[in-house]
Amino acid sequence: MVQLAERLSALAGNGLPISFSAVALPLETVVEEVAEVAAGPFAPFLAEAIVHAYDAHDSRWEAVADIFPAGLASQRSLLQLVSVMETLLASTATTQAMAKPLNRVLLDDLPQAVQNTPLLAAARLEGAVRLAVSKAVSPHKVMDTIEELATDGPEDFLDRLPRILGVALDCWSADTTVASTLRTALERLSHDEAADVDALFELGCDRLRSALTSRDLAHVIAELTNARTYFASASAAEEARHDAEAYTAVCDAVLGFTAGDARKVSSAADRIERALEQRTAWMFGTHQPAWLQPRLAAEISWAKLVLQLRSAAEHLQQPVWMNSWEALDTVLSVYSAARTVRPVGGDSEDMAGLAALVEPAIEDGFLRQQSFLAALRRAAERPEDHPGGGFDEATASIIIARVDARAASGPAGSPRSLINEDDSDEDPGGAERLYRIAPTLVKTLGFEGASEFAVGLSDIALATAEGLAYNSDVGRLKASDPLIIPLLNKILKELSSLPAFTGEVRHTFAALVEETLLFLKSRADLSRSGLFGPGKKDDPPYDYRRKPERGQRKALEGDLQRDFHHWLEHGKLHASVSVEPVNVAMGRADVMVHFGSLRYLTEIKQDPDDNSRQHIEEAYLAQAAEYSNTNAPFGQLLVLDLTPKTSTSGTLRVDELVWTTKHLPKGATTDRGVVAGIVTGNRITPSAYTH
Repeated sequence: MVQLAERLSALAGNGLPISFSAVALPLETVVEEVAEVAAGPFAPFLAEAIVHAYDAHDSRWEAVADIFPAGLASQRSLLQLVSVMETLLASTATTQAMAKPLNRVLLDDLPQAVQNTPLLAAARLEGAVRLAVSKAVSPHKVMDTIEELATDGPEDFLDRLPRILGVALDCWSADTTVASTLRTALERLSHDEAADVDALFELGCDRLRSALTSRDLAHVIAELTNARTYFASASAAEEARHDAEAYTAVCDAVLGFTAGDARKVSSAADRIERALEQRTAWMFGTHQPAWLQPRLAAEISWAKLVLQLRSAAEHLQQPVWMNSWEALDTVLSVYSAARTVRPVGGDSEDMAGLAALVEPAIEDGFLRQQSFLAALRRAAERPEDHPGGGFDEATASIIIARVDARAASGPAGSPRSLINEDDSDEDPGGAERLYRIAPTLVKTLGFEGASEFAVGLSDIALATAEGLAYNSDVGRLKASDPLIIPLLNKILKELSSLPAFTGEVRHTFAALVEETLLFLKSRADLSRSGLFGPGKKDDPPYDYRRKPERGQRKALEGDLQRDFHHWLEHGKLHASVSVEPVNVAMGRADVMVHFGSLRYLTEIKQDPDDNSRQHIEEAYLAQAAEYSNTNAPFGQLLVLDLTPKTSTSGTLRVDELVWTTKHLPKGATTDRGVVAGIVTGNRITPSAYTH
């Protein structure tokens, strides 16, 4: 080994290309030492030699290459392992020849490696994913490994995991089985403090891909809106996430262009330009792996499209064009770009979703601006008059044909405009109009609620309502965090299965649930910040969540009631709702929240015996649901868990202590929806837990 290592080191130090023929040692000696070298500091040099041999078709060293992966299994340096993988995978011939043995070594006993050497485990998983992405091996073994990985592992491993899974999802989003495994893993990681921001960003990329490959307008809008939520969540949760800021602006620009809002498109273009400038400065001089370069190219591609959208939107809004040819070129280029720009991982996919948003908006723009349409017709008839040549006659002809068809299908031949103030209650645009102009409103109120709200509203009035809904949505994201946002979205999705969860009920109960989640997260932290006392002015501070010290009284459900009541009274809903404690003196500890005529009761209990979901539902669900008989069929159940705690029991996370359930009283026909949550009491100090 010493001889081989010295030769490799000398060759590398002299700047000479390493080849096996340059290592003047008997082949048998080299083979014997390969495994030991592969596990040591000279592994990258030996990897370079292996690559040279395969690229030069030097079959004499196949035996050495066969031994190398086994030795690499004992490599304990992160830098050496990463360098080796970069070298090997840069060569197609080497990758194809060594893929299977490398894959076995990288994935062998990976869950245990995650616990013992988390950074090395992340590098090994990244290498295995890259092998599968290059199609050198089947992805199923790496997917099986990912399914087995625990999401409560060391932070060093979880910190790198979302990016690895996201790149894999870029490549396999069309494979239902593989994509489902990756999405499930990312959803789990979005609830982990070490990985949540990156996981939210990757989920946003996945929703963007889903939107742009769909052919159903409602699905396109819904997924694009969800993507914006994920990106905005990541941006709000971590400083200097310029990639998330850029993609948030991308979603805003596309949705703004679809709704004919030139100002929104222009603002989004400014934001993405600024975000990418900051990202370039932030990343200057840092190493960017070659296999991640397509992501940077995608960001640049989207930035270019957004700038084109801004120019096109401005032209479509102008009544007069000083240079008609320039205006036509700009708009036609966007029309064509809608089918050529790709999200990450979408090289072979039809971007039908983006075209479904951009193309009709442009067609409607021509319908509104008849003089611009006349200029388009003239240009299509005489393309040779274009001063620069190269007029896109084919795209112009497509637009003219579609515009004529749209005009003919409109009421009395009139154009169907997305921003026409004179739309009748019949709403010729129907669902399409609603999804295009007010996607956030649909997300907030549900389709039926938004449809009822939009009756009789002009497009401009509907766009104004969308602006209010959007501002509210953005405000909610900034006020919340990556732990609460996915959990709230999950709860709202589950509640949406109940027919009564629409319109004003959806809007108001969702606001209450969000405040409750924020309360539960706050109380999961043993800090006393904001904790409300036991109710009497002169009482010393009393933390009902902690195990009582000698001489202290036991906690009661009334303590939780007063704390929750105080939270709501001093939270962001205080100006919109009336909150009252219910029947404290009679032994019931509940909190009633009024939104005008709508009211929701939060039943509050304590249990010293059992904190399982099954027990809580069996013991308290029926009573919690009973109080919704005369109003909206929704309520909440908060339980103070006073079961004994020990140094080995640990404490559950917020997303493990909240769930949705429903109750159907005997003989009833309407389910009562209940959001249940647990506040952990009898807690001991973190330092008391055993490791």
